[in-house]
Amino acid sequence: MKRCNDAAQQSISVRTVRAALPTHALACTIVAEKQGADARVTAESDHIVADTAARIFADLADPQTVNRAQDKAWSDRLWAALTEAGLPLAWVPEACGGSGASLAEGFEVLGAAGRFALSAPLAETMLAGWLLARANMTCPGDIMTLAPCRPQDNIRLASDGKSSGEALVPFAGDSHHIAVLAESASGPQIALVATSACRMAEARHLAGEPSRVVDFAGVTPLAVAPAPKGFSARDLMLMGAAARSVQTAGALQAVLTMSVAYANERVAFERPIGKFQAVQQNLARLAGEVAAALAAAGSAADTLAEGKVDDEAVFLEVASAKVRCAEAAAEGAAIAHQVFGAIGFTQEHVLHRFTLRMLAWRDDFGSESWWAAELGRRVAQSGADAFWPLVASR
Repeated sequence: MKRCNDAAQQSISVRTVRAALPTHALACTIVAEKQGADARVTAESDHIVADTAARIFADLADPQTVNRAQDKAWSDRLWAALTEAGLPLAWVPEACGGSGASLAEGFEVLGAAGRFALSAPLAETMLAGWLLARANMTCPGDIMTLAPCRPQDNIRLASDGKSSGEALVPFAGDSHHIAVLAESASGPQIALVATSACRMAEARHLAGEPSRVVDFAGVTPLAVAPAPKGFSARDLMLMGAAARSVQTAGALQAVLTMSVAYANERVAFERPIGKFQAVQQNLARLAGEVAAALAAAGSAADTLAEGKVDDEAVFLEVASAKVRCAEAAAEGAAIAHQVFGAIGFTQEHVLHRFTLRMLAWRDDFGSESWWAAELGRRVAQSGADAFWPLVASR
């Protein structure tokens, strides 16, 4: 197994973006090192990385251009640009072949991807790299995805090194490798599996993404390493749920912008429909859902960036964000389609690229009902006396 202390290939990455800053700007974005830890980059640098990603998306993944594309040529150009910028492996340390970006920087990138309804496995590759990095494994430089992505999926690793189990895996049809968290007799194991070694069946996806039901039976992983002490499938669900919440909030932002613009342009009875009280009320409701989703997703991302995956505060923030963002996706999609009317349902219009992805993301890494039950169970275990202090502390 190749470890990340091997010589790792240096990439044009987030480091390049930072290096391009003027000396005085760079100095302002770096805080002092503490006890030999890596310097932390402030929010200014976070936004620079996100802006870099947004420029790539605007140039190569504009939703209307992608919607009209006759083939997948745009996808190859997009992935080449993302790889050159080091974004797919943003959450992988430099020693493991990645960019060494912070969690905050990565979440900023995912928010930008949501605002473009990105139809590419960027989030999946970032999460797969993050998972492999938990076990100090060097990441391949190609497209990856991860499993399990649902609480009910279970993958096992036998003593002979062969895996078993099935999982619904997003973008498995486009990926070369799958990062897997598998259970074994000696505890959780993190494995790298070649997609070509697995049997796959078509899976229905609302947005038409190449998700597959992957059968891991009899597959020998390319590399295996023990998961960190205390790391479990719940921790993977938390990280994935936070990523989907951030993506959903970003997509909702774009949906609100499109809806307001359309309401001001569409004329009925000799005036823009945005002048009608019923439409204004719907847009106000949509704005409220967007604000709630942004607040919940942002709080969850900040808590993850500042704490550990197994912190109690992380569980509360991420579970709440997944529930709230999923609810906002359902409500926001309905309102947006009401504003646009029949045109929003047509294949030629870009609205469905956002709404279908938001609705599909609701089920990834635990649905809102699953997280609501988990959240309720956790609160009930703490007892009635702890409930109000818990709420007030957030």
